[in-house]
Amino acid sequence: MEVSPGLTALRCDYYERAQCRSCALLPLGYDAEIARKETAVREVLDGVAPAAWFPTVRSPQARFRNKAKLAVGGTLADPLLGIQQPGGVQDLTRCPLHTEAIEAALPALRTFITRASLAPYDVAARAGELKFALVTAAPGGQLMVRFVLRSTEAQARIRKHLPWLLDQVPGLALVSLNILPEHKAVLEGEREIVLHGETLTMPLNGLPLHLRPQSFFQTNTPVAEALYREATAWLVESAPRSLWDLYCGVGGFALHAARALPGLAVRGVEVSAEAIASARRTAAEMGLTGARFEVGDATALGAGPGEQVPDAVVVNPPRRGLGADLAATLERSGVDTVLYSSCNAASLARDLAAMPSLRVTRARLFDMFPHTDHGEVLVELRRHPGDSQGTSTRGA
Repeated sequence: MEVSPGLTALRCDYYERAQCRSCALLPLGYDAEIARKETAVREVLDGVAPAAWFPTVRSPQARFRNKAKLAVGGTLADPLLGIQQPGGVQDLTRCPLHTEAIEAALPALRTFITRASLAPYDVAARAGELKFALVTAAPGGQLMVRFVLRSTEAQARIRKHLPWLLDQVPGLALVSLNILPEHKAVLEGEREIVLHGETLTMPLNGLPLHLRPQSFFQTNTPVAEALYREATAWLVESAPRSLWDLYCGVGGFALHAARALPGLAVRGVEVSAEAIASARRTAAEMGLTGARFEVGDATALGAGPGEQVPDAVVVNPPRRGLGADLAATLERSGVDTVLYSSCNAASLARDLAAMPSLRVTRARLFDMFPHTDHGEVLVELRRHPGDSQGTSTRGA
C-alpha cells in the first residue's frame, strides 16, 4: 500500500492485480474523485442553491475503515479472509482501507479458525460452518469480533480455544457468534451469542459511544466525528429546546446535541434494542439526564392534531430514505428545523420533494466512503415562514 504526496492518490496492490475492484474510483486520484462526487450530488439535489453548499469534508485515503466484513473461504488448513468472488474468496487481509488494529488481528483470526476447526463455508456446495468474520475497531485499537456461523455446532470448540485468541489479540473487547442458518445473500442472522465482553467503546469527540453486536455505526471514524461536530454546531445556532433523533442508532447525533445544549430535551428512537441499550449507557455515564432513548419504529412516529412537536428533528435513515409516511409527517408537523443525514442522494431528493415547506438552508458532503461513488450528505431544513402547521414546544 502506498499513498502519494498530498494524499491525492492511493495505490492498492489488490486493485492493480484486478483481485478486488470495490474501490472503483481509485484510478482517478482523490481530487478528481471528490469533484466527481460533488457534481453528482449537486445534480441530484438540483433544488439546493449553490450558495448553500459548504466545502466537502474529505477523508483520509487509507486506514480509515473501522469495520472489516470478511467472507471466509479456502480450507480449514489455509483459510482465507476477504471478498466473495465468482471463483471463491479472494484474500484481503492487507486491504489498505482497514485500520492498523484490524490488519494486525487478522493473522491470529486465521490461525484461530484452524485451531477451532471452523470449516469455511463453501457457497457453491452449501457446505461448511463459518461464513463471515466481522471485525470492528475502536480508535484506541480495541476490537469486536463476530463469527457468523451456519449453526451452533462449533460453539463448544470456540469457547475452548477463545483464551488463546484473547491472549494473541490483547485488545479484543467483545467476541460473539451470529447464527445464520439460511443460504442467502445477507451478512448476518437474528440470533447473537456473546462469548466475551459486553460492548466496544468508541470514543468520538470525547463521547464514549458504545457499540454492541448488531448495532449500526458509521464505518469511517474521522469523517463520522466531523459529521457529528457539524450537525451539533448547526443545532447550537438554532438553539432548540427539544429534539427528536429518529433512526438514532447508538445515539451519535442525540448525545452530541445533549452535551452541547444543557437543558435540551432529547428523544432518540431506534428499532434496534441493542443500539438503544448502548445509547442509554452513554447518557448515564455522561450524566445527560435530559436524553431519553426508546425502541421503536421511526417511520411510525407522528405528531397528531394538538400534539406537541419538537423544535428540531434529526433523521439519519437507511439508504431507502424516510419514505412517504414519515416525510408527510414531518411536512405537516410544524417542526421548525430538520437535520437530514443521508447516504443516498436520490432518496434524499425524493424526500425533500415530499416536504416542500421545509427549505434547505445549507448542505455539506462528507466523504464517508472514499474511492466509491457513495457519500454522506448533511442538509439543514428550515420551515418557510407561514408554512408552520403543528404546535412547537419552543417558548413553552
